[in-house]
Amino acid sequence: MKELFNDYVQSLETYIMFQIKQETLRLTPELTAKGRKPISLSMGAPVQAPPKFVNDKLIESINTDGTHTYTVPKGEAYLVEAIAQRMKNRFGAEFDTKTEICSLIGSKEGIANMIRALVNPTTGDDKDIILIPDPGYASYKEMVKVSGGLAYGLPLTPENNYMPNLDEVALQLEKDGYSLKKVKALIINYPNNPLGAVCTLDYMKHAVEFCKKHNILLMSDAAYVDMVFEGAPKAPSVFEVEGAKDIAVEFFSFSKPYSMTGWRIGWVCGNKEAVGVFAKLKSTIDTGIYKPIQMAAAAILNSKEGDEYIIEANKGFERKQKIVVQGFKELGWDMDKLNPPKATFYLWLPIPPRYKTSKEFTDAVLNKSGVVLVPGNGFGENGEGWFRMSIVASDEQMVEVIRRLKEDGFYFE
Repeated sequence: MKELFNDYVQSLETYIMFQIKQETLRLTPELTAKGRKPISLSMGAPVQAPPKFVNDKLIESINTDGTHTYTVPKGEAYLVEAIAQRMKNRFGAEFDTKTEICSLIGSKEGIANMIRALVNPTTGDDKDIILIPDPGYASYKEMVKVSGGLAYGLPLTPENNYMPNLDEVALQLEKDGYSLKKVKALIINYPNNPLGAVCTLDYMKHAVEFCKKHNILLMSDAAYVDMVFEGAPKAPSVFEVEGAKDIAVEFFSFSKPYSMTGWRIGWVCGNKEAVGVFAKLKSTIDTGIYKPIQMAAAAILNSKEGDEYIIEANKGFERKQKIVVQGFKELGWDMDKLNPPKATFYLWLPIPPRYKTSKEFTDAVLNKSGVVLVPGNGFGENGEGWFRMSIVASDEQMVEVIRRLKEDGFYFE
């Protein structure tokens, strides 16, 4: 039967997190027997419970008449209106609830379907191009591939402060033999996965100007925009840039700020033509999100309870980061020079020089210490030589991770 499926699907690689999870499950009995029961720091997913407020609203909504019927892909009015209010409160940006907002079954689904709407699939060399961050979210490349397009990486490096000059990227793309006219979209992701890096509002302006100049859709993945530590500059929305609606859409998620990963709900907002085409595509694919989930999500968005939850969750991630940063400093990493981010729950670190590849290092740590990390090359070519740690386990487990790494000899040497 395999030959019946299209070339794009057959070329897909299993999502790296699932690969790691399968290998961890295989090794769990052996690791547990030697006192190294796996501690997973691979998945970018908070493990604490969602706000009690949103759970209570879900239960209340389930028991409300009329909530178990079909909904609409764009989202029920109460959700869309709550989203518009949130964007105005948070970023000072106003949106037409009828034309500029669409609900998502998680931002991952939204980004994948927007790419599908943009790319004209072809098996030839003249593919439509989507510019993606490198290192960047591992699924971007596969989303483009399965749509029949070409993913072209933007180099995010310490040298460019993780904000590459897009005009220089365009020149390099043409030197590599591609046409800028084939570029359909630019994906930016700040705060960034896997780096934790936050961009400036000036960089957002640069991205908007670049996309306007070349008639490219700007897709801003803002899944982590609320995950910034206390006292640090807030992460901007692209819609704080004047005229961004002419060329941009932005994707938001309930998963990270509210620990609602399994609920599968988010939204996209922005340019009405892009949102309109996207909503039309979704009308042929799904019939929207379960109404009680929409009701609960709408309730948490502009609530005091929701804002307080985000503040406390960020304090927890900052506390965990301090534990780990101190631990890696004691293990020999130059943490002052590496300048850990003040956002997200990610830590992006170089592998010790005695290891040839990222995977060699993360495999060694897993097999010896039972600590589950992600090799940097899983996020793109520029990730080789680095690894990502998701600091989502308990404080006690973070302390245990450092203890194991010391005991098992994983020093930076």
